[in-house]
Amino acid sequence: MKWFRKQTAPAGASVQLRETGYHPFGLLGQYVPMRSGEIRLYRAVREAVPVVDAAIYKLIRMVGGVTAACSDPAAERGLGEFLRTVPAGRGQYGVDAFLEGYLDALLTCGRAIGEIVPAAGNREIAAVLWGRVEDIEIREGDHPLAFTICGPDEQGRMGPLPCQDLLLFTPLNPEADSPYGVSLLRGLPFLTDILMKIYHTIGINWERCGSLRFAVTCRDDGNGQAEERSRMLAGEWSRAMQDTRSGSVRDFVAVGDVDIQVIGADAPVLDSEVPVRQILEQVVAKTGIPPFMLGLSWSSTERMSSQQADMLTTEITAIRRTITPVVERICRLWLRMHGYTCGFEVLWEDINLQDEVEDARAALYLEQARKLRLENDAAEAAAFHTRREV
Repeated sequence: MKWFRKQTAPAGASVQLRETGYHPFGLLGQYVPMRSGEIRLYRAVREAVPVVDAAIYKLIRMVGGVTAACSDPAAERGLGEFLRTVPAGRGQYGVDAFLEGYLDALLTCGRAIGEIVPAAGNREIAAVLWGRVEDIEIREGDHPLAFTICGPDEQGRMGPLPCQDLLLFTPLNPEADSPYGVSLLRGLPFLTDILMKIYHTIGINWERCGSLRFAVTCRDDGNGQAEERSRMLAGEWSRAMQDTRSGSVRDFVAVGDVDIQVIGADAPVLDSEVPVRQILEQVVAKTGIPPFMLGLSWSSTERMSSQQADMLTTEITAIRRTITPVVERICRLWLRMHGYTCGFEVLWEDINLQDEVEDARAALYLEQARKLRLENDAAEAAAFHTRREV
């Protein structure tokens, strides 16, 4: 007698990968920003729109140079020579050259990274360099004051860099939920995409106007030779166009009902002045620079008003406040390496945005006010002595 073992159904395995319900916009909560890709996007914006590139360079130049004043004259002379001659990499010298590259990354990428390189023996600063922000990451600590700058090691893995005290890091307008700053160009990629579409369309239209396409229509007159005539017309038309490209002039003669039209000649070309100006207005508003300084003649006057000068001065002062701690760290380290314990102050060049005539007129008004003040003081003193004698 043959016995059959009763087969039991296998137990169901628990599924490890499963789908959960999300609302239609649930992907927005799972979005992880690609920081390096965002930086490449901002650099592409600068390359595609010359106005943006010119605005950033003008902001960097208007920030101006920097010096330092010390209570000790010897320390001030040595520190000034160091700030003027310190190597900044890539054939550049001086802290001003370092700040130009540092500011370029700060405004474009929203953050900047630099490094103080000590010489052998740690008695001198050999160089002050700026680096690629794409190669670093920021790891926040237990409290807002603690963060670590990480970079790739020999195996390409991200890890804390060894000498954190020698690294310089500055975010531009950082947000509360991220240690990374905000680029000056945030919000412009969308407008840049529209602007590039307009420019590309203009180029295609001009290419079409410069290289015309023709439609040659040969109508049948009833004798059944339309096909043969069309082949003959096509050959003659092709030879005529080839001779035209070589610079010679050749007439085209056809017999019968032949109609020649330019393809697309009746299509109107859209006016691009208004949309391009609207987009450029948004770009100029983002940079904070008056339009005429970027080559845009939108008004009847090219003089900078006092309100525009004040606003631009405020923008430059804000940028200076952002990078002043970096200069202070460099100066402080140099002074301590050379045994100076005196205090110092970082001094920026004066911001000059007005005409020389306006500056001279302002100086004249100040001198006139000073003269009147001295005359009034002298008259009051004489009257006081007269009353006292009486």
